[in-house]
Amino acid sequence: MKINSNFLNVKESYLFSTVNKKINEYKETHKDCNIIRLGIGDVTLPLPKVCVEAMEKATKEMGVKETFKGYGDEQGYGFLTQAVSNYYAKKGIVLDKKEIFISDGAKSDLGNILDIFSIENTVLIPDPVYPVYVDTNIMAGRKINFINGNYENNFLPLPDENTVGDIIYLCSPNNPTGSVYNKEQLKIWVDFAIKNNSLILFDAAYEAFITDKNLPTSIYEIEGAKKCAIEFCSLSKTAGFTGTRCGYTVVPNDLEYDGVKLNKLWLRRQTTKFNGVAYIVQRGAEAVFTNRGYQETRKNIAYYLENAKIIGETLRKLGIWYVGGENSPYIWLKCPKDMKSWEFFDYLLDKANIVGTPGAGFGENGEGYFRLTAFGSRENVIEAMKRLEKLDLFK
Repeated sequence: MKINSNFLNVKESYLFSTVNKKINEYKETHKDCNIIRLGIGDVTLPLPKVCVEAMEKATKEMGVKETFKGYGDEQGYGFLTQAVSNYYAKKGIVLDKKEIFISDGAKSDLGNILDIFSIENTVLIPDPVYPVYVDTNIMAGRKINFINGNYENNFLPLPDENTVGDIIYLCSPNNPTGSVYNKEQLKIWVDFAIKNNSLILFDAAYEAFITDKNLPTSIYEIEGAKKCAIEFCSLSKTAGFTGTRCGYTVVPNDLEYDGVKLNKLWLRRQTTKFNGVAYIVQRGAEAVFTNRGYQETRKNIAYYLENAKIIGETLRKLGIWYVGGENSPYIWLKCPKDMKSWEFFDYLLDKANIVGTPGAGFGENGEGYFRLTAFGSRENVIEAMKRLEKLDLFK
């Protein structure tokens, strides 16, 4: 009996596990400290009331014989796939309900989608990047090429004549950098994928944070994208579903490789390995797409974007370069005084009791950078910025 030895090539500890370990070790010797966490991308506001009410109603339905639900369709109940389809229609994008698959979050599907592709495919991943893209492909044993995101391109890399990749990961708004591709930049990627018979895996988990009407919130706003892209989205940050778990993946019927439609392959994979998202959760998710749900979720998103604005104003005051924060909940800053990422992490934890995420944890190009999130409470964000301004490092 042998193990999958590819798992031994993955870093022993997940980035955020290392962060938590450092925090716990610090608290053992500083028991009275008040640590403000602006690191992990977890929400702090409660679920929208409309979602709670929908789930309460669904829970009662499960206790009545006439409305009880057992196994549902693996790809999601029709009422939710229709709601998602209607949401895209408001963007001018036409999707068939059968092109939409309800999931327990983007993270799961971003890893599971690899089941339907050969391990012979070469993967192209921007650096810095969300660790799941890299780790899941290392676990599968695929060859990975990286494309550089950096200060010069505002952490929005584009392909050139030397770019090679069969499976291309793009995330916009980006995690961790907060940068957002415009339509012209995404068109370059779509044209590249079509020309090279490649596939784009487009992570749109933070699309709801885009307030600039000129920026695309879906790759399907780009001509030709339905022929070369799968889109992943999540309600975790849109509606606070981090602990409730629900998202959706769009696999267009036009996607075809080796004479096989990917929609058919993904449906076969899901019906074999996935029993679907709970009915109660899907009813809560459906409420997100109602008029009331839109108003309540936008209120929460506006709260987080105001937090990002406060952080950005402080960084500008201190003369710190950063991207993100305007159409994204993430702020990606350059560590002051040429400090290394983990060095700056330790400094902030020790001198200000502030926790962020070291950029080095997101790839080689993340070294020397640092991620802050806007998902804290307003009081904590304001207090953290006051502490930041008092640090000797900035005097």
